[in-house]
Amino acid sequence: MVRLRTLLIWLAVVPTVAMGAQVFVSADRLLQQSANLRADVADGERIGRPLYDLMAQMQAERSMTAARWAGSPISRTVLNRRRAATDRTVTAFQRAAGTPDARNDDRVDRYIREVQKQLGELDAYRERTDARSGSADRITGYYSDTIGRMIRVYQEFSNMDDAELTQESRPVVALFAASEVLAREDTLFASAGPAHRLNGARFGELTNSIGAHRFLYGTSIVPYLPEDGRKAYARIAASDAWKTMSRIEDEALADHHDIPNGVALPRATADWPAAYGKLVPQLTALNSERVQAVIERADATADGLEAEVWWMVAGSAAGLLLVVAVVVFTTRTVLRRMAMLHERTVTVAEKTLPDIVDRLQRGRHVDAAVLPGPGRDRDEVGRISDAFARAVTVSVEGYRQLADERHGFGMFAAGIAARTGNLVSRQLSLTEDLQDTFGHDEALLAQLMKSDQLTVGMRRQIENLLILAGGEIPDPHTEPMRVADLLREAAAEVEDFRRIDRVALDEISVEPQSISAISHLLAELLDNATRFSPPSSKVAIRAELVTDGLSVEIEDRGPRVAAERYEEMNARLHAAPPYAVLAENAHRLGLFVVGHLADQLRARVTLRRSAFGGTAAIVIVPQEHLVPTEETATAATPPPTPAPERSAPRTPARPRQEERRPELVLHASPVTPAEPAEPAPAGSGLPRRRPAEARATAGPPARDGAAPPPLPERVPQTHMARQLREPRTVEPAGRDTATPEEVADAWADYEQGTETVEIELRQDQP
Repeated sequence: MVRLRTLLIWLAVVPTVAMGAQVFVSADRLLQQSANLRADVADGERIGRPLYDLMAQMQAERSMTAARWAGSPISRTVLNRRRAATDRTVTAFQRAAGTPDARNDDRVDRYIREVQKQLGELDAYRERTDARSGSADRITGYYSDTIGRMIRVYQEFSNMDDAELTQESRPVVALFAASEVLAREDTLFASAGPAHRLNGARFGELTNSIGAHRFLYGTSIVPYLPEDGRKAYARIAASDAWKTMSRIEDEALADHHDIPNGVALPRATADWPAAYGKLVPQLTALNSERVQAVIERADATADGLEAEVWWMVAGSAAGLLLVVAVVVFTTRTVLRRMAMLHERTVTVAEKTLPDIVDRLQRGRHVDAAVLPGPGRDRDEVGRISDAFARAVTVSVEGYRQLADERHGFGMFAAGIAARTGNLVSRQLSLTEDLQDTFGHDEALLAQLMKSDQLTVGMRRQIENLLILAGGEIPDPHTEPMRVADLLREAAAEVEDFRRIDRVALDEISVEPQSISAISHLLAELLDNATRFSPPSSKVAIRAELVTDGLSVEIEDRGPRVAAERYEEMNARLHAAPPYAVLAENAHRLGLFVVGHLADQLRARVTLRRSAFGGTAAIVIVPQEHLVPTEETATAATPPPTPAPERSAPRTPARPRQEERRPELVLHASPVTPAEPAEPAPAGSGLPRRRPAEARATAGPPARDGAAPPPLPERVPQTHMARQLREPRTVEPAGRDTATPEEVADAWADYEQGTETVEIELRQDQP
């Protein structure tokens, strides 16, 4: 195997021969330059003369059109003859432009096509002129724009593949530009009409044209003309026609009179058409002469370049063959080795490493065999390959350690969240016991409800930590839940739940294993809506079936948010962000929690501006999480009278998660099965958490018909002792039957529970 070092030595031994490559490149460049010059010469002979004749006829037709528009006595016959002459030059130009070109990528063809496109509109503008439709400035502007595109073609001709020829052709283009400026000046004088009057804009254009053509001839043309060209221009400048033209221009600038809406030109401007008519043939001859000189010079330069190339090729043929052989051998060897290394590197970067990172993020094992290892080659390329393999191994090992640490921290955070969640659940159970015990005290019950609501918020924040740590919310539900009940459960998680209006437009239920996740997602969005909207405003949540599943829309009337901010928030909601993004936005974890939950549920969450100026959050729950709601007996059928020894009909018992996530309802006064329930007074009931059984179980009758309506009370949960689920007599609202001893016992139970929690926490510590 030939080593790379040996190849480099060979390249160093033959430096002189390698210079033949430069000769080859130079020869190719000169041949290409010669071919380009030949093509430029062909284009100049094919297009140059017809295009110049067309430009002259367009200038003449423009002046006559402006004069007729201004009211000059120009008959229709004269105008038609002028148009016919222009049409003949258009036909000649179109025929020349349609001739096949030697170059497929000729840059001049694009500008020629633009000229042809402009000429296609010539008849339309002539019709507008005859009908006097539009304005004279627009008609003359069309002619000027077309002529400008023709000059642009000559500018492309001047960009030859030779610096000297380019420098020599620039004055020719300037000659065409100066001729066009003089032609525009002729058009402006013609537009003055028999009254010799111009408006302010046209007079300003006339002034600019006079200065422009004098500047062009004086600074951009004459100093760069060859000797014969300067002599030809001197003869034109000394002619009577040129002097008459200059005198008319000076008088127009000096002796004009301002009139309303324009300028009155001196009477001397009437001699302008005659003077300009004498100058046009002389200027045309000068322009044609300079164009022909440039074409002949380009043809001679191309001949010289071809001769130089053939002499160069003949003298370097032997050395070139040797250089070709060495370079081909060296290049193929190096390129083959480098291509193999490049393919290996790309495979590792685009396939191997992403797969390894994905497996490590998922906590899976990574086989060391999939990593690139050291090769058998010991040359320079082999060393580079080995160094790359070591770099990949080190980076994978570092990422493995980082993934292990992240996974360990996630497990630690999930464990802390789970333990804390258990304590919060016990705290909620204790609060429920206190509500059952002291439910007859309306003031104390209200405070307990506030404490219960804050504790529920604590639990939701702990579940947020569990979600962000990579865990899932435990969902012990065993029965589907109606959407209306799900909305109530989500609203119960929010501290300011009284402001939430819930509407379920369709009857559908949610799968048991998805209830907690969907409820938590909606609770986060509702909490965000209540916190960032005025306290006196309402937050609406609506649920209805759509094609893709269940649509839940939460709408608030909070402050206006910029469109860029919505894009940023929606990006966080549509993809679970990495921990680096979480660290930078620790104060906005709600959106990240919603994003993680949406990713788990494969739901779509979108934020947008609502019709009220606030924010609307739209959640699309996939169809896979929905089940039809089981049909129940109609409300018109009276329930059967329960037997004395059995309780009233009950709905299926809700799982533990439902017990820890009760819903907010207004507890109605108990009624007998034969009588309808009377609604509680407006101020007598507080929002209470109540399981599904409690809604189906009727309470005991009141003691005294004259007693005030009972206070709302928490009906025991299904997981409680049987004695707690039995009905008990409601105490009148005006009496407090709890003795100081009972209150002391309840407080002692609370302290005992707190001490038990502290002991368990100390035991869990390492």
